[in-house]
Amino acid sequence: MIEETLAEQIARQLRRDILRGKLAPGSSIKERDNAAEMGVSRTPMREAIRILAKEGLVILRPARSPIVAEPSIKEISDQVEVLLALEKLSAELACKNATEEDLAELERIQEYVDLNFDGSDPLDMFEVDMSFHSAIARASGNDVIADMHRTLLERLWRARYLAARRRRNRARVVLQHGAILDALKARDRVAALEAIEAHLGHLEHDIREVIEQEAEANMVSGTS
Repeated sequence: MIEETLAEQIARQLRRDILRGKLAPGSSIKERDNAAEMGVSRTPMREAIRILAKEGLVILRPARSPIVAEPSIKEISDQVEVLLALEKLSAELACKNATEEDLAELERIQEYVDLNFDGSDPLDMFEVDMSFHSAIARASGNDVIADMHRTLLERLWRARYLAARRRRNRARVVLQHGAILDALKARDRVAALEAIEAHLGHLEHDIREVIEQEAEANMVSGTS
């Protein structure tokens, strides 16, 4: 396991603050205040913010504090559409190219979810859930797909977390991940595509719904 730099540790904490709503979309990130709160200097804080900017979670602004990104529904929908295509293509290629080590990694993730879903923090489990999908992209054996998948997953991190939190269901995650894994182990391309569709076919609708509801709630609170 690669050890995280201080900047990466700070970025991970800020990312989780964004997911939990402590740092809301459109809010500014005060470099000095956040550095003081975390007990770190401004240099790694600045680098952490740059990491999040590359992921699309933060928007940098000249001579002003960066803000938490607030992408439009159209931007999110376009990204989800491409992500779903990559998820399916990854699964197809993984049926052909996945090594035994790749499949063993997926099995380890699946077993961890099965054993720990009920007692884990929802955000912790969400991160494990996403690691399953990232592992499939890597198992495709195509580095371009894996890189594109990682980039889109980073940009959709918050939207996917909001949707996953709303639909949090042990049976859905464990059983549907299990169906995907079974198809990959059997090298069954058709079954893999069907399993991905069953697991993620509703994703765009779920994300659109939760983002629209959040926007409506923000408008109400802003006018009250």
